[in-house]
Amino acid sequence: MNIPGSTLKAKAGFIFLALIGAIIVLPLASPFAIVPAGTRGVMTTFGKITEEVYTEGLHWRWPIAQEMHLVEVRVQKGEGQGDAASKDLQSVQTSVALNYHIDPAAVVSVFRDVGLDIGVKIIVPAVQEAVKAATALYTAEELIGKRPEVREKIRGFLTERLTKHGVVVDEFSITNFSFSRSFTDAVEAKTTAEQQKPKAERDLQRIRVEAEQKVAQAKAEAEALKLQKQEVTAELLKLREIENQRKAIEKWDGKLPQTMMGNSVPFIQIGDKK
Repeated sequence: MNIPGSTLKAKAGFIFLALIGAIIVLPLASPFAIVPAGTRGVMTTFGKITEEVYTEGLHWRWPIAQEMHLVEVRVQKGEGQGDAASKDLQSVQTSVALNYHIDPAAVVSVFRDVGLDIGVKIIVPAVQEAVKAATALYTAEELIGKRPEVREKIRGFLTERLTKHGVVVDEFSITNFSFSRSFTDAVEAKTTAEQQKPKAERDLQRIRVEAEQKVAQAKAEAEALKLQKQEVTAELLKLREIENQRKAIEKWDGKLPQTMMGNSVPFIQIGDKK
């Protein structure tokens, strides 16, 4: 017996819809709900939230009437950037990273007041506000030089705001500060000048020492010359003249010159001729 193709298609469609219905209905009809590790459960009865926090494990529920909602309490990480202005009105872009988790004891209030998208509704606005509030307390140079202090200031603002919403701040870090190009160039120029300052001071000290040495040498030479002039007397000049004559006599060989230059009269030898 042949079954028409349209009938086969209808049966296949019915089976498909039955499977879909089973997938939807069976979990609702199950009298048990499982809370996995790293989460807490919030039970609703026909949409009304119960105040009990369900821990990890297997829990009984009324099929269809009750539904278990899972809230993650593991540490989660968020990263982002925010624009702000420093105390001296410099434009600052701050990159931050935040580790946080929902307080397990507060999952019911978090689920009721915020829902499951707490990152978008609470975390991001809180981080942006904390960064702006802390950045406005410091100049641009202080943001660089006092980075650990700035980080703790932002973390304090975050803790104060997020605790009210059942969120615990585990770690907070500033990954980067970005400033305008003009300010960055000014900081680099200042850093270069500070790096060159010790060399300039050493060169100045060397020049100062060399100048002092020259002055000392000139003073010494002037003092020596002064002493020499004081020691030159008529007796000393006469003594040196006698010494020069004595040295000339010692070098003379006893012979007189035969002729003299110019109009001088020649020496006449006196003595017997043989």
